[in-house]
Amino acid sequence: MAVYTLPELPYDYSELEPVINPQIIELHHDKHHAAYVKGANDTLEQLAEARDKEQWGSINGLEKNLAFHLSGHILHSIYWHNMTGDGGGEPLAADGVGDLADAIAESFGSFAGFKAQLTKAAATTQGSGWGVLAHEPLSGRLIVEQVYDHQGNVGQGSVPILVFDAWEHAFYLQYKNQKVDFIEAMWAVVNWQDVAKRYQAAKARTDVLLLKP
Repeated sequence: MAVYTLPELPYDYSELEPVINPQIIELHHDKHHAAYVKGANDTLEQLAEARDKEQWGSINGLEKNLAFHLSGHILHSIYWHNMTGDGGGEPLAADGVGDLADAIAESFGSFAGFKAQLTKAAATTQGSGWGVLAHEPLSGRLIVEQVYDHQGNVGQGSVPILVFDAWEHAFYLQYKNQKVDFIEAMWAVVNWQDVAKRYQAAKARTDVLLLKP
């Protein structure tokens, strides 16, 4: 049976200083992300055992656990590549990401409007969660989502292309309880090249939800 594996970081722990210090990156990736990978694999084993024994008393909890851990693994895998030490600013045609810039302007009116909405969505997520820029395939537009925990409050089929981790473990050692300061700082390390690649890949997935007869 296929298993999930923890991806390597695409940079050193110190790459994102001063926005995120090395200790946070190390703990976040090596401990927290690794725990979601292990949780997803453990849950798959437990589901296999339940099928073999035809014992379904724990099915609700197992399905919730799988969604939680798998979504945590996916979002964190995107998160690491969404950041770079020489990122920031806004997507521009001159940098080869004009299609993404145009889509943001069309979907949100302006980059400033998009930035304000994603910042507020991430900073005001109740409890633990994420702020996410996603491609919504039915309309073809970009949307901002507040993701509770890792998997709640998400439009089915939407594809995350830029994610801001708003869990306390992502920032507390450095920013204490000032979540909004962390989210504001995150804009300085956004890897627009990576976001643009994810946008193009998401756009290429046609007819994946409502298949034509």
